Amino acid sequence: MKVYTLKSKQKINKSLKEVFDFFKSPENLSKLTPSKLNFKILTPTPIEMKNGQLIDYTINILGFRVHWRTMITSYLEPHEFVDQQLIGPYSMWHHKHTFEDKGDYVEMNDEVNYVIPFGVFGRIAHYLYVKKELEGIFLYRTKIIDKVFK
Repeated sequence: MKVYTLKSKQKINKSLKEVFDFFKSPENLSKLTPSKLNFKILTPTPIEMKNGQLIDYTINILGFRVHWRTMITSYLEPHEFVDQQLIGPYSMWHHKHTFEDKGDYVEMNDEVNYVIPFGVFGRIAHYLYVKKELEGIFLYRTKIIDKVFK
């Protein structure tokens, strides 16, 4: 089993409260997700972020509608939270979001550890498609966050 890691760091010129308030609302995920993924939250809103919170949504992957369920496994407002996949396209998905007040700005860090199913075929899919797709999604997200927090 190969565990892959994706890391992202972003400087946001707003207060820690403003930044965390935006990210603690799962409803804002649709703003941060490329439209081609057709992201839809299934869990009734508003969703209260807390330890143990389940969030169900769907996305399109290669034209297929995929159900994804995550659980918030750690929630330490306003500094971090972790969402972990319970149902979805990965064998494992663990996404840690951290927010550090740097005085004039907030440094936001994401670390995603994930495993692709299907053994050697999953490794090939990662090399040919998944890695580039995830990097593209996080690049898109970075651009949108810059616009949201202008």
